[in-house]
Amino acid sequence: MPKQSAGILLYRRPSRNGGGGGGGASVEVLLVHPGGPFWAKKDLGAWSVPKGEIKDDEEALAAAQREFEEEVGVPARGIFLPLTPVRQKSGKVIRVWAVEGDVNPTDVRSNTFPLEWPPSSGKTRDFPEVDRAEWFTLNAARTKILPGQLPFISELATLLRA
Repeated sequence: MPKQSAGILLYRRPSRNGGGGGGGASVEVLLVHPGGPFWAKKDLGAWSVPKGEIKDDEEALAAAQREFEEEVGVPARGIFLPLTPVRQKSGKVIRVWAVEGDVNPTDVRSNTFPLEWPPSSGKTRDFPEVDRAEWFTLNAARTKILPGQLPFISELATLLRA
């Protein structure tokens, strides 16, 4: 069985909560930027839905909620809309649920992971799994998100008729 990851695609409607959004944006999604030195200078095509691997004894939605809280620092609550799973080029399957909510990106607090850095230095440093989060319109999200996760943005747009 291929590895599986699960995540939460948080979305909001700025016109409903008094947010700006500009350009008549009807929906925005929260994407996260991976932390660590390999992603530090990457932007377009580097952002992601907050997600992570499903543990052997874990339900997929529970894993998505756990990963969201680990990477964003707050729980995701609401009505979870399952999106169509997407198989990555590596064979991994990503399962994502969309849920409406709001988070201040400056409040995002991620867990960390250890990495030998610089390579072959013998020194281990801790890096945040997510170094930042940001709200994007659906059009902007299409350029920011990892290409293999683009179907989630498209499906959400269809579901919300945005």
